[in-house]
Amino acid sequence: MRTVTILGATGSVGTSTLDLIEREPDKFRVRALTANCDVAKLAAAARRTGAELAVVADEACLPDLRAALAGTATHVAGGRAAIIDAARSGADWTMGAIVGCAGLEPVMAAVGQGGTVVLANKEPLVSAGEVILAAAAASGATLLPADSEHNAIFQCFAPDQARAVRRIILTCSGGPFRDWSLADMAGVTPEQAVAHPNWSMGAKISVDSATMMNKGLELIEAARLFPVHPDRIEIVIHPQSVIHSAVDYVDGSMLAQLGPSDMRVPIAHCLAWPHRMATPMAPLDLIALGRLDFAAPDPVRFPALRLAREALAAGGARPAILNAANEIAVAAFLARRIGFLEIAAIVEHTLERYDPPAPETLDAVIAVDAEARILAGERVEDRVA
Repeated sequence: MRTVTILGATGSVGTSTLDLIEREPDKFRVRALTANCDVAKLAAAARRTGAELAVVADEACLPDLRAALAGTATHVAGGRAAIIDAARSGADWTMGAIVGCAGLEPVMAAVGQGGTVVLANKEPLVSAGEVILAAAAASGATLLPADSEHNAIFQCFAPDQARAVRRIILTCSGGPFRDWSLADMAGVTPEQAVAHPNWSMGAKISVDSATMMNKGLELIEAARLFPVHPDRIEIVIHPQSVIHSAVDYVDGSMLAQLGPSDMRVPIAHCLAWPHRMATPMAPLDLIALGRLDFAAPDPVRFPALRLAREALAAGGARPAILNAANEIAVAAFLARRIGFLEIAAIVEHTLERYDPPAPETLDAVIAVDAEARILAGERVEDRVA
């Protein structure tokens, strides 16, 4: 029986992970579940799974969690330090699904203890990639990607034949505005931006998909995870989201991973790796699909892709600045304080203003992140004024 910790258990990735675990209770024992402050969902999940520990990041929510789990064997705790303690509580398998840079320290704690750490949030590899990878090498931790695209690459990439890889094809749906003009995109509302055509995701990642910043961040992740030069990682729009990514080899063979647009598929791969487990997903019906379409992304309408490539090429602190500024800009857009097209403009302005030395520790990454957020926030205020 494998012990499991889920960091971010009440979000979309966390609930998908719980769904799979609860279908095979004889194979998994839940060590810890964490959430920000969704006490109802966290307590219900802890009760269903018999979790040993339930933790809320917001200490103000701890009394409610304690009351909700009264009479159970589940221990409860609250606060940032408690989240980090939960991450290093000795689980065999840890899902890192805390959104934003709040997930950096918990993931680092999980990596430091070894075991298998599954990365579903982008910040560890985007903002602190070199630090996280060095920590994994030191502890012997196994890092597995839960993003559908990186998991697809992982399934198709033969590590012992890395030199024979000609290209990695990173697919994307193109989001809801892939065919819109710049004039039309200027009037996009938050409701339109979060209505992803294929995936059910949280608001922030849905907006990132709409701007294609999500794919830019995934480009950086792929460059961290796989030994292929960034120039050989191509982004291709694939509206059906059936081919999740592909690996092209020098002999002309291209291996692609296909599957439904449901996060339970890549999560199940990570849960069972190096084996396979059943999921409730119906078999892919290629005849019903009929066709698969592909197109090149437009760098003019979607400048986030250019910004991500430039940040990756420059290295150092640039990816962390890109990510932090984007989080601030997306939050401002969702709050109706800036327009849709201003998201990338604010990110670019922040990158132009701030160029610190490369961070060599997690604390240094967090400091860069904090300063970039301040600068991006100032730019938001300028736009609002």
